[in-house]
Amino acid sequence: MKTFTLKQLFNLVVGLCMVQVANAQLPEPGFEINGNIAIVITDPQIDFLSTKGVAWGAVGESVMENNTIANIETLFKLGEQYKIPVFVSPHYYYPHDHKWKFEGVLEKLMHDIKMFDRESQVSSKGFEGSGADWMPQYKQYINGGNVTVSGPHKVYGPESNDLALQLRKQGIDKVILGGMSGNLCVESHMRELIENGFEVAVVGDATASAKLPDLDGNKAAQVNFKLISSKLYTTEELVSEMAKK
Repeated sequence: MKTFTLKQLFNLVVGLCMVQVANAQLPEPGFEINGNIAIVITDPQIDFLSTKGVAWGAVGESVMENNTIANIETLFKLGEQYKIPVFVSPHYYYPHDHKWKFEGVLEKLMHDIKMFDRESQVSSKGFEGSGADWMPQYKQYINGGNVTVSGPHKVYGPESNDLALQLRKQGIDKVILGGMSGNLCVESHMRELIENGFEVAVVGDATASAKLPDLDGNKAAQVNFKLISSKLYTTEELVSEMAKK
């Protein structure tokens, strides 16, 4: 009879456990929609979501596949209908941001194509209808009394803006998250909010991501939404869930 060392037995047990975990269904932590909840939408802006936007060539296919434009509008509507506060975390670049001495790959691309550019931090001159402006169909909601617009985030996550502060000051500890783009700003917001103690659900088809040769950002985002958030909804599922309340 073959004998095993303690180390071999340990490795065998670990291996068997890993196989069982891999074959097991992922747990469902659940996500209760209650009074301490907010909807957070990142970058609902022309440069991402309009055919005239500078990023449309990269994200347009995913936007159309996910029906992202209409689904984001549904999130705004749900906020109004159920009196759930909505927070928008936008992306703006001012002239001083173009003086950065180093950038990541997509940071450099965004600066090169003048994505989200605004003329001034203290003036709205040139903002209306620019790539940094809101999609027209969202303005009625953003200009209403139910939406808080945080300061702009500068790379992908909310570490550089006041989103978490604004949420905390309104007593929020749970977030339903959507917006653009999925594998960059939405995923980064999800990760940072979770690290800061918020319970986060993501609406997967209220996002979209760049799809490039050999690079499918939407697929990457959806995997991480599923593995990291407390709940991954479709817009239809969220509408149905809220109708039960």
